[in-house]
Amino acid sequence: MANYTPQPSDKFTFGLWTVGNLGRDPFGEATRVRLEPTYIVEKLAELGAYGVSLHDNDLVPLEASPNERDRIVREFKKTLEQTGLKVTMATTNLFTDPVFKDGAFTSADARVRAFALQKTMRAMDLGAELGAQIYVFWGGREGSEVDFSGKLLDALSWFRDSLNFLAEYSDSQGYGYRFALEPKPNEPRGDLFLPVVGAALGFIATLDKPERFGLNPEFAHETMAGLSFPHAIAQAIDAGKLFHIDLNDQKMSRFDQDLRFGAENLKAAFMLVKLLEDSGYDGPRHFDAHALRTEDEAGVWEFAKGCMRTYLILKEKAQRFDQDSEIQAALKAYRVEDAELEALSKGFSKEKAEALKARGFDLDALRKRGPGLERLDQLTLELLMGVR
Repeated sequence: MANYTPQPSDKFTFGLWTVGNLGRDPFGEATRVRLEPTYIVEKLAELGAYGVSLHDNDLVPLEASPNERDRIVREFKKTLEQTGLKVTMATTNLFTDPVFKDGAFTSADARVRAFALQKTMRAMDLGAELGAQIYVFWGGREGSEVDFSGKLLDALSWFRDSLNFLAEYSDSQGYGYRFALEPKPNEPRGDLFLPVVGAALGFIATLDKPERFGLNPEFAHETMAGLSFPHAIAQAIDAGKLFHIDLNDQKMSRFDQDLRFGAENLKAAFMLVKLLEDSGYDGPRHFDAHALRTEDEAGVWEFAKGCMRTYLILKEKAQRFDQDSEIQAALKAYRVEDAELEALSKGFSKEKAEALKARGFDLDALRKRGPGLERLDQLTLELLMGVR
C-alpha cells in the first residue's frame, strides 16, 4: 500500500487566506470564525505541509500601528521557527479595500496608483523579512466593466511602469525576488487585464527586466474560461516561466469556486501532476483553494489533507503510468519516428529545404493511419479508476 502521508519534502504550501477562509460569499455571511495565523501555521505543520504564503493584510491588519505590526510579525516568525514551516511566497492585497474598486496599478487615478506602489513596497518588505523568495501579482481589480473610459492602452502602460518600478525596488533593497504574474479572465471585474497564461507571457516580454518575471498560473482561472490548464502549464514550462503554481479545481464557466484539488477535473489534475513531476519543477505545490462553505473547522483540515493526499495519489498514478507496459506500448505506437526526416526538418539550410521540397510522401497511408488515442485514453482512465 502506497504511503500518501505528506512530508515537507513534497513542498505542499497553503495561503493563510485559504485554510483561513471564513466561508463568506456574495449571498451569505461567514460560516466560520477567524483562525489566527500562528494557529494556522501550527496546524499545517501537524499535517505535513512545507510552508505558507500570505497577503500583507492576511497577517498585519491595514490599520495596525508600527508597534502592533512588529509584535504580530515577531510572534509569527517565532511560530515559523518552532514549526519549521517556510514562507514561500508573499503578495499584496490590492483588491479588498474600496480604494482599489477601479484598479490598483491600472487605476485612472494617479493617487491610487501611487498608494498601490506604497502598499506593495511595504508588503515586499514584510515578505522579505519572513524569508519569501517569490512575489506574486494577482491583479484582482486590474480590469474594467466599461471600456469607453478610454484607458485600455494607458492601463497596460501604467501596469508596466509599476512592475518595472517594483523590480528596481527589489534590487535596491537586495531582496532578489522572483516575480510571478497570476492571470485570470474575469471576476471580480467584468474583464481582467492579462486574462490567460499566453497574455501574461506576452506582457512579460515588454518589461525592463523580463528575466525576473514569470507566472503563477491557477487551475481554476484557465478552467473558468473553458481552457486547458495542462496546456497552459506546458506553455509556461516551455518558456521557462513557471515560477509558482496555484492548485485547486473548478467547474467550467462558473464563478471562481476554488474547489479542493482534484475534486472536479480528475483527468486534468492527473495530467497536471504528471507534467510537474516529469518536468522537474521544484517550486512549491501551492493550494489556493478553500473548504466548502458548508464546513466547520474540522472540515477545513479535512480539505487541506485532501488536497495533499490527492496530489500524492496522482503522483503515484503517474509513476504507474510510466511503468504500465500496455500504456507504454500505446505511446510508442503513437509516435512515428523517422531519423532522416527529423534531421531534414530541424535546423534550416538551403540544402535541407530543397531536399524536403523534393521528398515524396505516401499521403494515402497517412490519411488511413489511426494513432490509437481511444485506447490510450481508456487505458489511462482505467489506471485512474484503480482497475489497472
